[in-house]
Amino acid sequence: MKMSRLLDQIKKHPDIHKAGMILCHNGIVRETSRDIRMVSGLKVEVDHEKLEAIIRENKKRPGIIEILVEIHEGEVLSIGDDVMLLAIAGDIRDNVIPALEDTLNAIKSTVTKKTEYYR
Repeated sequence: MKMSRLLDQIKKHPDIHKAGMILCHNGIVRETSRDIRMVSGLKVEVDHEKLEAIIRENKKRPGIIEILVEIHEGEVLSIGDDVMLLAIAGDIRDNVIPALEDTLNAIKSTVTKKTEYYR
């Protein structure tokens, strides 16, 4: 997983000339769970149909040009490993920032299922 690869791909979009920004999210494995237990690893499962639906819907938002997502799934990740990359290109921050937040929240709540492993 490399954010630079997503950025290169987004910059090749035929409508990139309409973009004023690309906003990115890079989720990584942290050493504590939300309930403060010490984590040794994380495994993620992805519902790809739901992911595609979320991307498709959020691309319809005003000013949004492209949304790319990459999620590391199927193996146990270590502390500091990349879990998810999300990049959104759009016209102005008033459109792009809420699109990133809504897309990220929808992915986290309906697309991914995580299993944390504890120390």
